[in-house]
Parts: sequence; C-alpha cells; structure tokens
Amino acid sequence: MANVLITGANRGLGLEYARQYAEDGWQVFACCRNPESAEALLQLATRHKDLVSVHKLNVGNFNQIDELAASLAEQPIDVVINNAGIYPDAHGAVFSDADYDAWMEAFRINSLAPFKLAQAFTAHLQAGQHKKLINMTSKMGSITDNTSGGSYIYRSSKTALNMVSKSLSIELARLGITTVVLHPGWVLTDMGGPNALITTEQSISGLRTVIDQITLADAGKFYAYDGQEIPW
Repeated sequence: MANVLITGANRGLGLEYARQYAEDGWQVFACCRNPESAEALLQLATRHKDLVSVHKLNVGNFNQIDELAASLAEQPIDVVINNAGIYPDAHGAVFSDADYDAWMEAFRINSLAPFKLAQAFTAHLQAGQHKKLINMTSKMGSITDNTSGGSYIYRSSKTALNMVSKSLSIELARLGITTVVLHPGWVLTDMGGPNALITTEQSISGLRTVIDQITLADAGKFYAYDGQEIPW
C-alpha cells in the first residue's frame, strides 16, 4: 500500500490532499498543530479509520519534527508533502509596513521547516517506493513572475523555499529521491480568499497528477497544478 505524509492537513489544501489520497486507498499520515480541534480531519480519519492517522505536529517546533520522525522510524514513506505554511497578510504587504518578527516567523514556517522535514524524513523516503519530496510553494515566490511588487514577507519566504528545494533536489537525487516545488493556483481557501479562481478539489486533483507523473529527471523543477512549468 502506498502512503503519504502531509503537513497542515487540518484544512484547505492539506485536508483535500488527505481526503483524495485516502479515497484512493493510500495510507495517510495527516499532521496538524491541534488535532483535538481539527474536526474535519478527525471526521475523515473516522471514515477511513484503517487508512488515516492523525499526528500532532507544529512544523515550527523542530523538536516535534524529530519526535514524529522517530515515532515513524520503521515506516517507509512514499511521498512527503510539505504543505503547512503561513501568509502574514497583515504585515509586509507594502514598503512602509514591515513587521520583522512576523517576517522571521514566516521564514521559520515557510522556508526552514520544509528543510527540517526533509532532513528528518530522508531515511523514510529512501525506504519508500515512490521517493518523492513535495514542497508547496507559490507563484508569488517566482522572481520572474513578480511584476507587481509588495507582499515582501510572503514572497521572500517562498523564494527562499524554492532555493532550498533546488539544492535539496540535487543532493537527494543521489539517494533516488525526487524533490519538486508545486504551485497550487489561486485556490478558494482561508489563505486564498473568496475571490480565488479554483476549488481545492480542482487544485489537488491537478497537483496529484503532477506528483504521480514526475520522475527523478524532473527533480528541481517548479510546476503549477495544471502541469505547466513556472519560471524561477
């Protein structure tokens, strides 16, 4: 049975990833900060009690990452999806408004935590069959695509994630692990807002197709949910 570990699985894209993989018969290790209040995820785990397990994980707490990896030490993992992220939209949107504490927190969650997850779960991925490390980024992290400016905190944290992922893709390819970054599109979630263009179901269906199709030859690439490659 194929399996997947997903961070930020309590809502939005992470929850939809968990739902779709479970419905396709995958074993899902669903991680979130507060499982006790993750009602939708707990309901999913109840419906798929043999497939979905819920794990407490605040990705900003690196000790928790190590503890989770240790608890799953004997478990091969086929796909790791670094989905958890933050968008501190109240700060750093314009040049005159920069909350440096919020900026550092965005880097910790959006840039450093995925690297820590990669370190902690490399052995699990090596033991798996698919061997895929997926880092959820955004087109807003593309330097080429930035024609409007602003959003300093979020943009820079995702650009940093892209560079981290590019370096990981080179190093982990030697171990047979394929690392890519994926852009989900502008999605109707709490983060995407009510004016977004696509549903979580559309986004995740597309992203899963991309994940399924990528091979080691694609390591280090930046794809959108529709399979189009995005410029860095």
